[in-house]
Amino acid sequence: MRGALLVAGTTSDAGKSVLVAGICRWLRRRGVDVAPFKAQNMSNNSVVTADGGEIGRAQALQAAACDLRPSVGFNPVLLKPGSDRTSQVVVHGRVDGTVTALSYRERKAALLDVVTTTLAQLRAEHDVVVCEGAGSPAEINLRATDIANLGLARAADLPTIVVGDIDRGGVLAHLFGTLAVLDPRDQALIAGFVVNKFRGDPALLEPGLAQLERLTGRPTLGVVPFAPDLWIDAEDSLGHAGVVGRPAPPLGTDWLRVAVVRLPRVSNGTDVDALASEPGVAVRYVTSPGELVGADLVVLPGSKATVADLAWLRERGLADAVLAHARAGRPLLGICGGYQMLARGIDDPHGVEAAPGRHTGLGLLDVDVVFDPAKHLGNPTGTALGEHVAGYEIHHGREVRDGATTPLVTLADGTVEGVDAGPVLGTHWHGLLENDAFRRRVLERVATTTGAAFRVSTTISFAAARTAQLDLLADLVEQHLDTDALLALIEHGAPAGLRVVPPAGAP
Repeated sequence: MRGALLVAGTTSDAGKSVLVAGICRWLRRRGVDVAPFKAQNMSNNSVVTADGGEIGRAQALQAAACDLRPSVGFNPVLLKPGSDRTSQVVVHGRVDGTVTALSYRERKAALLDVVTTTLAQLRAEHDVVVCEGAGSPAEINLRATDIANLGLARAADLPTIVVGDIDRGGVLAHLFGTLAVLDPRDQALIAGFVVNKFRGDPALLEPGLAQLERLTGRPTLGVVPFAPDLWIDAEDSLGHAGVVGRPAPPLGTDWLRVAVVRLPRVSNGTDVDALASEPGVAVRYVTSPGELVGADLVVLPGSKATVADLAWLRERGLADAVLAHARAGRPLLGICGGYQMLARGIDDPHGVEAAPGRHTGLGLLDVDVVFDPAKHLGNPTGTALGEHVAGYEIHHGREVRDGATTPLVTLADGTVEGVDAGPVLGTHWHGLLENDAFRRRVLERVATTTGAAFRVSTTISFAAARTAQLDLLADLVEQHLDTDALLALIEHGAPAGLRVVPPAGAP
């Protein structure tokens, strides 16, 4: 079979990313050569590809579902918000300036050519490409310059399904309204709906779905139930809240409590997912000083705006709480931007992320950080806490260390990275906690330092846990979607003569 499909959503975080991953995994299990694609992503959650480019983490996860290595072709345009008004633009994996919402519109025409050419190349290389939309196609104020939803679908003649999250309420109105506000030519490509995260008896929903089909002439291709065991990587910051994962009971008598500070511009917050895969490790995002009280481990994650987020820590009283935690000898881990916050100072002479000049850090580690205009991207390997490790780097900050500072990581070429200051650890590497043996060493240190009666599992594989999540997604697609209809859409496109729903085309 050959073809393509676009999965759009009624809102951000409606389930587009996980549905694409599930469809990709389901097709791959059928032996199909399938690849993911997201023309334009807005996310600070990214990874580094084998060729040294940067793409959204969701597309890397979808690539894993397809048994493919991440490629810049899977996400040719990535927007990384640095503030409420500006975003860094990454094109084909490389930084290509900074834009505002208004100035970005001027670049869209050229970028439409970039994404359609990239998609055409993927379709030539793979039998099937499953595309993910961005936000919602119902943002008609942005339709004229859209390159990720119906703008892409029209340019590449992609049959489209729309997914809505019933947990948000009003899903039937969302599905109907998304279709109804689009113009007739856009509507002609929308061939069906999917309801996500349903709880209860599907029979209760069926009358509404039947009426939706009568009103629109389009079927609901499936109702995906809420899956309590599913906690796949969050695509964007909307997912970074509350408890992470589904923690299993501890093997010892005590839990380890991990408090992850939910920074305003959190980047790669999914670094802590690996901790949540361990039995007896309760990981929670926090935003107030009181939530750090009693934590066995505090994590400062990455940030796309390190200096601004450090100021936020101070304004909220969290900086004092972090300092008190560390001075009490309790474990603290800083990752990338969080590591930079732990330094003595942050120098940004070129104004890369903040006003030019020196900014005072928390002073918990004897390093300084200097921001360089060029972004450092890499997939390094080395040794940390006596274990072989691999990770990836995405940062402008460069550490300037004292000779006496104990490194956390020693690379294969003998260079060093990060700091091991006993209970306080810092590193620029993302993905470090996904190394099972290293993660166990960290947890053992936390338990020893805090005196917790906690026993580390010797059998948990984070890679295997992620694969199991992908297979769960594929099971949900296979069991709850009309897969024959999906295959027909992929191979033959949207059916001709689909009804135009008012007010589209109305005078």
